Amino acid sequence: MADDDSIQVEVTDACGRVTAVQQEWIRRHAGAAMVRLGVSGRVGVRIVSDAEMDAAHRRHSGVEGTTDVLTFDLRAPGSAGLDTDVLVCVDEAERQARAAGHPVERELLLYVVHGVLHCLGHDDHDEASAARMHAAEDALLIEIGVGATFGSVA
Repeated sequence: MADDDSIQVEVTDACGRVTAVQQEWIRRHAGAAMVRLGVSGRVGVRIVSDAEMDAAHRRHSGVEGTTDVLTFDLRAPGSAGLDTDVLVCVDEAERQARAAGHPVERELLLYVVHGVLHCLGHDDHDEASAARMHAAEDALLIEIGVGATFGSVA
């Protein structure tokens, strides 16, 4: 298992809507998730609005409209550890968190975990693989003490 010295999680709020306390909570729990997964490396988290996410979604995926998370695996082929940038959308997180009855930082953490799992080979492009991936997300969030988040509804 990776130790805390081999993990770097950076959280940047590009839209000024997530408090420093919430950012630290996300950073700490994302690090705990990486430890639990046994991975090391760097994850850069950038919290953006619908407008910035829509622009990034168009530019990088050719898809119009916002989304919850975009993941950029920056590792060189064959390199060990993560080198990942994750864009997470605070507007989408607020909508989903409100519907589920949990805090926005918990929803944003779910998006970070989702991005990390993509870099570790998980896929969600069909119904069966999406179900496996979401189950893995919730299992990991339970293990680090946050609780099931994807499937939670108020």
